[in-house]
Amino acid sequence: MGYVLYSVSFFCLILATALYLTRSRWIDYVPIPTYIYHQLPSSFANDIESGFSSTEFDLSSNVDAGDSRAGLDQQGKREVRKVMRSKKVGFDEARRLYTEARFARNNIGPDGRPRDPKFVSFS
Repeated sequence: MGYVLYSVSFFCLILATALYLTRSRWIDYVPIPTYIYHQLPSSFANDIESGFSSTEFDLSSNVDAGDSRAGLDQQGKREVRKVMRSKKVGFDEARRLYTEARFARNNIGPDGRPRDPKFVSFS
């Protein structure tokens, strides 16, 4: 009986260690229900601290102007962070990839024009 208990506890220890060491690969796939975890209201200052700002996408002017809005969209930030981690790219590149993927889901080309064959433009 002692042998089985020792084997099970050793297996659990090895499994827990492996999960801990590889958590950066699987943590984004773990769903966290919204009723369990409620984030505090976000602001542009928090977004800058989280790394969602760059020279091309500057949020410091919003902070300097005293903008009282809630900050960037939570869903968008989550998706951009997932792209940053999975593709190992910076914020600007992740934002571009996220925007192009969102365009593709809505049947819009990378240049911003609709892909609808019935679309007529008078420009």
